[in-house]
Amino acid sequence: MIELKSYLHGEWVSPQTTALLVSPTTEEAIARVSADRPSLQTALDFGRKVGGPALRSLSFEQRGAMLKVLSKAIHTHREELIELSLTTGGTTRSDGKFDIDGASGTMAYYAALGTKMGATNSIVEPSEQLTQDPRFHGQHAWLPRHGVALHVNAFNFPAWGMGGKLAVALLAGVPVITKPATSTCPLAFRIAEILIATGVMPRGAFQFVAGSAGDLVDQLGPQDLLAFTGSADTAAKLRSAKSVVSRSTRVNIEADSLNSAVLAEGVSAGDDVYRTFLRDVVKEMTQKTGQKCTATRRIFVPRAMMEQVIEDLSAELSRIKVGNPANEEVRMGPLATKQQQTDFLAGLETLKASGAKVAFQHALSLVDVPAGKGFFVPPTLLRADDAGSANAVHTHEVFGPSATVCAYDSTDECIALVERGEGGLVCTIYGEDREVLRTLLLGIAPFHGRVLVVSAKVADKTIQPGLVLPSCVHGGPGRAGGGEELGGERGLRFYMQRTALQGDRALLDRFFEASKS
Repeated sequence: MIELKSYLHGEWVSPQTTALLVSPTTEEAIARVSADRPSLQTALDFGRKVGGPALRSLSFEQRGAMLKVLSKAIHTHREELIELSLTTGGTTRSDGKFDIDGASGTMAYYAALGTKMGATNSIVEPSEQLTQDPRFHGQHAWLPRHGVALHVNAFNFPAWGMGGKLAVALLAGVPVITKPATSTCPLAFRIAEILIATGVMPRGAFQFVAGSAGDLVDQLGPQDLLAFTGSADTAAKLRSAKSVVSRSTRVNIEADSLNSAVLAEGVSAGDDVYRTFLRDVVKEMTQKTGQKCTATRRIFVPRAMMEQVIEDLSAELSRIKVGNPANEEVRMGPLATKQQQTDFLAGLETLKASGAKVAFQHALSLVDVPAGKGFFVPPTLLRADDAGSANAVHTHEVFGPSATVCAYDSTDECIALVERGEGGLVCTIYGEDREVLRTLLLGIAPFHGRVLVVSAKVADKTIQPGLVLPSCVHGGPGRAGGGEELGGERGLRFYMQRTALQGDRALLDRFFEASKS
């Protein structure tokens, strides 16, 4: 059985009291994790006083070289990590690769970005003349904050969630304390061991908390940062933390949202666009057992296509084999915890009480699972023929393999229904009529962090909607948390302070030339 330790002040720390974690597939005990509620003020101080100065002394290029080593280390242990994801997280092999390759891939991207940014450790915007004197200029410079970034990550992506945030913060020059979700902590813990064993990170640049973070959030200061991924309820609590309210600790929130797939008017069954639509919806419903912040929750289709879409999606979902992810035939494993299972089933009842009806529910004949064991749920497709009246469909997320097909009668009505979600991470539009696509895009974009447009020319080339690329921003307004991360160099700026500098242009230029090495 694994004992999950924390890495604080440059050393591994064993828990004093522990709780058991169980396999979501068999419910057997798999790890011991801390049940303590420690004070982590000393960890914050260590990051600020030791890790911060060491990172800030490095150029972007040097930090990028560090990230390259970290990325390669994860990739080197890829098979081991996939197996650990399968046994401790209940993921299929494909789902495990999705998570782990996301971590190493994002690190590799930011390593290359560091090389491109070169031998400097600040970002300087072009200057402009401020007065009639051509020598008096102003410019904006971005410099790393002198605090610590606390990363609170969700249970569904223990690898990618940790690796993605860590890559951006380290490249920006800010030390990190990572707090993964306890339920899937074994994978995050092993990755932390691997990263630390490389020896390339300065002391204090990376610390890891297994179990409770105690009062850490309330101890954050005005130069510190808090980046959170998870539920909207937890996000609301973090926003009300003393550090955020009283000391203006900078916060970035990425919360779950009611992401949409829109089948535009004019698409016919059998078209390449239609086939891609079916493939993507099934993938987004069942990948990671639907436990993705980017998963499709609402499917908007022209009313005339409603029956065809439900029939075709049901046929595809019925082919999904559910069970022990160690079996190569299985395409969907269990939910991560018993509580997630309970919440999923209760969520379906909430949607049904609001007017949605079950259109398809998987028979759930489990493969290679002990009788009565595991946190399994059936892939479920609901329908809302009167989508405007089914309020819960637009307000309540069922975090698992479920989505609701919503009928619409016009493009304008479709836009209005999508907006009812009050902000999403991603919306995907499938269509071919350029004017219809343009209307949908302009109407939907302000309510989303990302919009994917799938037309015939890219139907066989497009990424899946749930794939988060490090070169594009990830986040969204409203229900999605109002935050933004990644997006190439844009992601660094959360960890940096933009300061307006005013003075002799030649002098300011020399200051930043001196920062290059």
